Amino acid sequence: MAVERERGAAIRSAGRWILAAFYLIAAGFHFAKPGPFLTITPAWVPWPEAVIWLTGLAELCGALALLQPWSLRLRRVGGLGLALYAVCVYPANVNHMLIDFAKPGHGLGLGYHVPRLLAQPVIVWLALWVGQVVDWPFARRGTAA
Repeated sequence: MAVERERGAAIRSAGRWILAAFYLIAAGFHFAKPGPFLTITPAWVPWPEAVIWLTGLAELCGALALLQPWSLRLRRVGGLGLALYAVCVYPANVNHMLIDFAKPGHGLGLGYHVPRLLAQPVIVWLALWVGQVVDWPFARRGTAA
């Protein structure tokens, strides 16, 4: 049982590092090359340039919160923040698909957009799991992981 718990902790830790790396890279793109993000931002979003910069900052802060080793509470806040972030940017992902489908060649196509849209709930769960906000589905009933 202890070996199983250690293996689960190692997998969670690896997932935390991978997700944080993904968000650190994404944050870098938000700051260095905001153009592509601006093109998929829905028209109803006010001050899109500021929103793109702030979303990059949110990604950066969430990733750093996941990676810091000192505070489980801060790690949980980071996981929760990145999960909420993934929910909030979902409309931009849908808008990106609609923009692409309006193009003559359908842009990146269904092979890109469908997996991307389906992955978003998984990313929400992953942020919560690696941030130790949830243990589902790995915790045994009646025990803490």
